[in-house]
Amino acid sequence: MISDLPAVEVLDLARHFPVGGGLLRGAFGGDTRSIKALDGVSLRIRRGETFSLVGESGCGKSTLARVVAGLDKATSGEVRLVASEGARHRVQMIFQDPYASLNPRYRIGTAIAEPIRFQKLLPEREVVPRVHELLRQVGLSPADAVKFPHEFSGGQRQRVSIARALAGQPSFLVCDEPTSALDVSVQAQILNLLRSLQQELGLTCLFISHNLAVINYVSHHVGVMYLGRMVETAPTRVLFEAPKHPYTRMLLAALPRLDARGNERAPITGEIPSPLDPPPGCAFHPRCPYADDRCRTERPVAVICADGAQVACHAVAQRRIDVPIRESRS
Repeated sequence: MISDLPAVEVLDLARHFPVGGGLLRGAFGGDTRSIKALDGVSLRIRRGETFSLVGESGCGKSTLARVVAGLDKATSGEVRLVASEGARHRVQMIFQDPYASLNPRYRIGTAIAEPIRFQKLLPEREVVPRVHELLRQVGLSPADAVKFPHEFSGGQRQRVSIARALAGQPSFLVCDEPTSALDVSVQAQILNLLRSLQQELGLTCLFISHNLAVINYVSHHVGVMYLGRMVETAPTRVLFEAPKHPYTRMLLAALPRLDARGNERAPITGEIPSPLDPPPGCAFHPRCPYADDRCRTERPVAVICADGAQVACHAVAQRRIDVPIRESRS
């Protein structure tokens, strides 16, 4: 059940990575620039919903996931985790590579039990029964608890990773491309499992992917990122049926369509600028067919459209792209 109350609020979040390192960085004419992996990102995730992030490689999706999950620190801005009354907000993360995210020296039962024991969630006598329950919940057998990671396939390892995340009793689950390292047939199984668990347990999820078909399947709300900035957020149906931002339109136009056989897909033109030297104004303007002088000099702020989408685009705000706008967002 999705609530209108927020579970997570991200406010003007920035994460910069300096080029080079060391105590004498810049002292002798070295490079003092920074990569702006996140450059003023704001979003709101409601309780019980899956909010997904999409964008080309290097846009900042995984960096945002790590900062929200507490694995990395923000340069500036704020992440607010809003727990329901009387509850404790716990965050767990499912990583992209099931081959690297499990300790090869730990038996599966030990790996799943670790967050339970570390957080002292249960008395010791209840830990093993809970591990067996979690294994069944993700479609594995309690007998698998004594096995090591190398005895499992990639899809089974990702099920173990999901069980380990659930062992921490999360209210907020961060999934960083959890199916991209798996075969296509296995991807569907893991996505179905995640979606059913999200509905059954009422989890709030942040889901990261570059695959728009996956995003469409698992999401309630979608955010589109470009070069460290959020360019559009919208309910999933709205985003796929009526995209507003030129970059979102470009991404969706590149998708293969069953009703367009014989027609070539629209290519994604241009190259992503270097995050070391991002363009002034709107970062997308060098690739945008609607760009004008204002786009090249002034950074756009988000406007709210009539269907609930929020779009940071001068062409939309100035009606150069025909989109009904409800109000401006300061």
